[in-house]
Amino acid sequence: MKYPQGGEKQLIDAVISRQVPAPPAIPINVGAVVQNVGTAFAVYEAVQKNKPLFERIVTVTGKSVKNPSNFLTRMGTPMSQLIDAAGGLPEDTGKVIGGGPMMGKALVNTEVPICKGSSGVLIMNDKEAARAEAQPCIRCAKCVSVCPMGLEPFLLATLSAHKDWERVEKEDVMSCIECGSCQFTCPSHRYLLDYIRLGKGTVGGIIRARNAKK
Repeated sequence: MKYPQGGEKQLIDAVISRQVPAPPAIPINVGAVVQNVGTAFAVYEAVQKNKPLFERIVTVTGKSVKNPSNFLTRMGTPMSQLIDAAGGLPEDTGKVIGGGPMMGKALVNTEVPICKGSSGVLIMNDKEAARAEAQPCIRCAKCVSVCPMGLEPFLLATLSAHKDWERVEKEDVMSCIECGSCQFTCPSHRYLLDYIRLGKGTVGGIIRARNAKK
């Protein structure tokens, strides 16, 4: 298995050899439904034990974290409490990420509460958190070769930077799963995922507004 093999579209293709078309298509359109273990267990507890979903397992980790741990956490609990339970915020902390290293997002502060979509808290040290200065694209196509959705990340990022939303939509930005593989592999350290997320969010809003008028 290789990242991001855990994505539902990748799993469907690997297990039953069916390809889910671009949005608005969803797995059920090809006769598939994907549920992870956590969701299946939550459904079991809701049906068999009448227990609502008010807690989940959250991982707190990082190279400098004193006691990396998995916590059964009630929703609404501030992430700062979990960090304290894992030994506190290390002195060399550069960033606190909500989620994992590839798809997670930096937090403004640690008082952000745990919600139903929270999976982990990653504490990066100063060295890991430092972003290299973006350089001009060298047309190596590494971002294209690693994209699990067959997109052209360099093009989507450039179009988003120039706010060419019509072209961004045409180039299928909504199919992006935001795995971060393109940005991770870019030798020029370009902020591909950042711009693609901007484009995806903007185009998503345009599509919703267009559908609302129908």
